[in-house]
Amino acid sequence: MSPNEGKQLALKPHDLVVVVKIAVNKDREMLLAELSTELSMAISVIHGSIRRAEQARLLSRSAGSVRAIRASLREYLMFGAKYSFPGHFGLTTRGMPTAIGAPALVNFFDQGKVLPPVWPDAESESWGPSLIPLHPSVPMAAKKDTRLYEVLSLFDAIRVGAARERELALTALEESF
Repeated sequence: MSPNEGKQLALKPHDLVVVVKIAVNKDREMLLAELSTELSMAISVIHGSIRRAEQARLLSRSAGSVRAIRASLREYLMFGAKYSFPGHFGLTTRGMPTAIGAPALVNFFDQGKVLPPVWPDAESESWGPSLIPLHPSVPMAAKKDTRLYEVLSLFDAIRVGAARERELALTALEESF
């Protein structure tokens, strides 16, 4: 009997970060060591994420290397993941803009009226209500990979935004995949 036999699969928030990282880097094969370095996660964490994402049919190894199943990921990001990983706001802090404050959506909203949500990050210049990222390493990883930043910030708009914010994010996410 395997250790996971008889247990219900449960994706973890950082699993989604790993899957998105693989998906947005579709032109290159992402090795475990690269993912570990670029996402600041242990190799064992990356390996577990890939295994769970394969079971959830978000990733596949059928072609030899790990690839995102883009249609499944798009559907999950757009319609399911916000229920698995609801957004939680904290105190106003310095951080990296996300949701309506991130580059993909910033031009659609008057930033003078509200402080946009931020992922806490002492090195960033923006201020706003903190939005807990899917994993503590998300701000650092997003600084290294603009496509990862774009998709994760659009996902944040879906999981915490009002109707217009969600609609714009869904449209932009649809175009990303």
